[in-house]
Amino acid sequence: MAALRILIVDDEKAVRSALGRLLATRGEWKIVGEAVDGAEGIQKAKELRPDVIIMDVTMPEMSGLEATPEVKKALPATEILIFTQHDSTQMVQEAQNAGASGYLLKSQANWLIAAIEALSEHKTFFQGKNLPKGH
Repeated sequence: MAALRILIVDDEKAVRSALGRLLATRGEWKIVGEAVDGAEGIQKAKELRPDVIIMDVTMPEMSGLEATPEVKKALPATEILIFTQHDSTQMVQEAQNAGASGYLLKSQANWLIAAIEALSEHKTFFQGKNLPKGH
């Protein structure tokens, strides 16, 4: 089985580093790149063709919710996990409408592995304090 290719899109270097360390524990997963905003995320996604993108919402230049439909248009098979601090039912709906396959709060990062596993199987994973547990 080929390695799962992951792109991290978050404007905070500390978050990108922490995600990198956490995901490196899974030998069959490979972080193929990082981006600091939605525009760079779109460009890197087209260039690197990841299987899964971990996408923040609030970033300079272009938000994750603005970038998600652009990525999905270019790479329909790429799954996008919105990874954010925004615990809002409306934001979850916006993420779904944009084409995201998952939504996870940064405060619930302990669910990240499960979320990526679900997306890697082309399943959805939506979780937040205002959402039902699991998917």
